[in-house]
Amino acid sequence: MEPSTGTDAETYARAHAYVARQVAASLAEIPRAVVGRVVELLVRAPATFAYGAGRSGIFGRAFAMRLTQVGLTAYVIGESVTPIVRRGDLVVILSGAGESYSSIQTANIVRREGADLIVLTARPGSKIAHAASVLVPFRFTEESERPRLAPLGTLFEAAALAFTDAVVAELMRARGETEESMRQRHAIMV
Repeated sequence: MEPSTGTDAETYARAHAYVARQVAASLAEIPRAVVGRVVELLVRAPATFAYGAGRSGIFGRAFAMRLTQVGLTAYVIGESVTPIVRRGDLVVILSGAGESYSSIQTANIVRREGADLIVLTARPGSKIAHAASVLVPFRFTEESERPRLAPLGTLFEAAALAFTDAVVAELMRARGETEESMRQRHAIMV
């Protein structure tokens, strides 16, 4: 098939609607008790560490940044300035397939050190899911359009970003934070 150089934006519109519908349905299935437990662990932990491989890591970094802005201590695993995980800390691993070697190894270290582990994944039966203290499963209906409208891990990544940003809103409420108080912690590059 010859690629098209023009566009009528129909594929864009279909992809946008498809991703939005799938993500909304998946997030609606997450029990409020799970969200409550995630928030409880985040508030209680002396430090929170985020990890993900590939694009999942980008969304883990975004979450760590928001946690810092809401007044929590947060790090990204793999950065040279990240301290070691200790008992009582919290680690959040984002892994769509739940089978990446680096994510499984990270989960094993976290459990060995006695830290809590929150796992966000699209495969609740995966190896990493079984290591979780709290599992946040994203479920999507498999449709023939998915490879064309939301390739590879798009649905998981979009759901992970939406979920973590919604958790930040809940953290703001729980901690009495406002956008203005968060802005005071927002990195400003000169």
